[in-house]
Amino acid sequence: LNSVKNIYSNDHALAALKNDGSIVAWGSNDSGGNPADVKGLNSVKNIYSTSFAFAALKNDGSVVVWGDNDSGGNPADVKGLNSVKNIYSTSFAFAALKNDGSVVDWGDNDSGGNPADV
Repeated sequence: LNSVKNIYSNDHALAALKNDGSIVAWGSNDSGGNPADVKGLNSVKNIYSTSFAFAALKNDGSVVVWGDNDSGGNPADVKGLNSVKNIYSTSFAFAALKNDGSVVDWGDNDSGGNPADV
């Protein structure tokens, strides 16, 4: 593992953001540690985590997630999400602050992933 910019963790997995914007993941497959989940993922600006999932904010403002579906790792939850400025997380949910000031959240409803709360 070379040229690592930063390492991120959750309860059961790790993800390394490399200087070239690619990601390497390892640990529990169910918690985001499956290397196949991030194969080919590049142009990543930053990585965020819940207890069992990861979210990657790409340079173009789009978001890619992987890991446990119920903890914010369901790719369907972020399909079409773009213009994201920053991402925040709880133990089981993510919230994305968009450039226009709006907020989109996903993950476990009892942990902040219920869109009606925003």
